[in-house]
Amino acid sequence: MRNKVVIFLLTILVIASILRLWKLGEVPISPDWDEVSLGYNAYSIMQTGRDEYGKFMPVVLRSFDDYKPALYSYLAVPSIYLFGLNVWAVRLPSVIFGVVAVFATFLLVKELFKRNDLALVSSFLLAISPWHIQFSRVAFESNIGLAINILAVLFFIKAFKRPLLLSVSAFLMAINLYAYQSEKVFTPLLLFSLVVIFRKELFSIRKRFIFSALIVGFLVSLPMVTYLATNKDSFGRARGVSIFSEPFPKGLADKTLNDMNNNDKLGLILDNRRVVFAKTIVSGYISHFDLNWLFTRGDIARHHAPNMGLMYLFELPFLFIGIYLLIFDSNKKAKALIMAWFLIAPIVASITTGVPHAIRTLNFLPTFQIFTAIGLIWTFSKLSSIKYRVLNINLKFLTIILILLFSTFNFIYYLNQYFVQQNFYNAKEWQYGYEKLIHEVSKVNGIKKVVVSNQGHMDQSYMFFLFYLKYPPKNYQSESISASGGFRENHKFGIYDFRPIVWEKEIKAHDTIFIGKPSDFPGGISPISSVSYPDGQEAMRIVR
Repeated sequence: MRNKVVIFLLTILVIASILRLWKLGEVPISPDWDEVSLGYNAYSIMQTGRDEYGKFMPVVLRSFDDYKPALYSYLAVPSIYLFGLNVWAVRLPSVIFGVVAVFATFLLVKELFKRNDLALVSSFLLAISPWHIQFSRVAFESNIGLAINILAVLFFIKAFKRPLLLSVSAFLMAINLYAYQSEKVFTPLLLFSLVVIFRKELFSIRKRFIFSALIVGFLVSLPMVTYLATNKDSFGRARGVSIFSEPFPKGLADKTLNDMNNNDKLGLILDNRRVVFAKTIVSGYISHFDLNWLFTRGDIARHHAPNMGLMYLFELPFLFIGIYLLIFDSNKKAKALIMAWFLIAPIVASITTGVPHAIRTLNFLPTFQIFTAIGLIWTFSKLSSIKYRVLNINLKFLTIILILLFSTFNFIYYLNQYFVQQNFYNAKEWQYGYEKLIHEVSKVNGIKKVVVSNQGHMDQSYMFFLFYLKYPPKNYQSESISASGGFRENHKFGIYDFRPIVWEKEIKAHDTIFIGKPSDFPGGISPISSVSYPDGQEAMRIVR
């Protein structure tokens, strides 16, 4: 039996690896601005020990003034060192952590439920999960945070038998503060849940092991906590996406004034900004349980394959069955942990705009897979006892065949949508074109100045040029010393000037070329070259 489990597990890990490594540098078709930022900052740290702004060994990357936790860039340094600064190398750490998450899910479920079958099915479902594949094939920090959370919970529970592992769990939870913004809230909530649920087992451990874990957690988290406490800009990203960024929600002042004029006391209560914020938070939280979002629609294009949700349709009935069965399961500790994990996952996203949001709630995983696995195993066990026949066909085999056929079709459809259709339909959303564009620029002779638009879909174009040119970080740090960063900043380095193009006011010279959107140039201006999306729509053009 043990050998079979090992073989099945290795097969699952191979499947997970193939689905995450296949055409890694080509699908998605282009890195987005966050990926090139993480990659170039890793390249800069590797060569100079400093980020793009010259900050020595930063715990947070200032980047576009969104102050990204720096862990991903540090993790990308080895692959960039080995394979060079390219898309494949930048995405590789996410792949590795994605496969680790699949393996850790097997170990965690086995530890919680003492069942090999449930552990194998849960890890298999995570291995083929559209949601998980989407974010473990790109340089998204949330994927790192997810894997670390699963490992941290695993070692926390294993520490009841091997107390030294409690310090390992503490280290992982503390280091996760450097992974992704959401982990600063989710991981402490997850830790609180663990302490409450397993308080008896935890406090039966010798105090010296608990004390050691506290010291480890404190020391590892101290640089991040210090940074957050002393840098007023560190919460810039949080403020930018928070529903509290505006003191009065849109239209609320007019409603309140109207309530006052009409002496509407109930209206004054319901239109109170605190009540409105509370309703917005609850609505944002509940939106993450929208079945259309989960199974058919998804959110923005970069977060899911075209015409797909975040989960397979075949999982839907088994998901509900699994939730029902777990609620009435006799394993109270495991049940409490999985349900707590499931319910706290959307809390962070619920106070932000743009909900439901697949990245900020990636920590839903692997709870969905565990629920679905419970439902699947139960369903197949019940089907095995069916003895009825329809048209002389055993109903058990007919039902199983239909389930397998639909599941296989669903999986093949997803593979087509992700690996084939995505690059065609979502190229613009993935900010495609810069690699080809820079190659075209290199063909133009006699250039002393290149003006590049930073408006519209070419926002943060400077980072794509730094990335694909492999511009020496030491040079850029000295040239950009006065740059303030941010989403609206104009950048300049070497012969490149990144700013809005106002054609009527531009000084045209034979040694100057302009790179921008088609709308940046008036009709009748013929480009010397251009780059188009796979669907034929012009993306960017070069004008002299």
